[in-house]
Amino acid sequence: MVFVKRDEEGRVQSVSLTQDDWHTEAMSPGDPAVSGFSRALMGADPLADSDLRLVRVLEDVIDLLVSRDVIRFTDLPQAAQVKLMERRSMREARDVLNLLDGDDPL
Repeated sequence: MVFVKRDEEGRVQSVSLTQDDWHTEAMSPGDPAVSGFSRALMGADPLADSDLRLVRVLEDVIDLLVSRDVIRFTDLPQAAQVKLMERRSMREARDVLNLLDGDDPL
């Protein structure tokens, strides 16, 4: 949880890890307003944004290969298994769309 201060138009003006007189509104660090503030502060990196989107696609491809018995999850290195399980848990908690599910063809 982070705490934000907004400007007169409701945009996030600053973010704090602790609540104080200026930062009164609690928000999730993954909230789009907080993420947008962070990107504006650090500058946009199109390659990094593309990498993040590609990671989700790769996770879905791995899940698809496992579900079709092309590979076994346990065939992956232990470190990869741990990272994939952590991300799966986070995605489920955020109820993020599965990029390979649905009616849209690839």
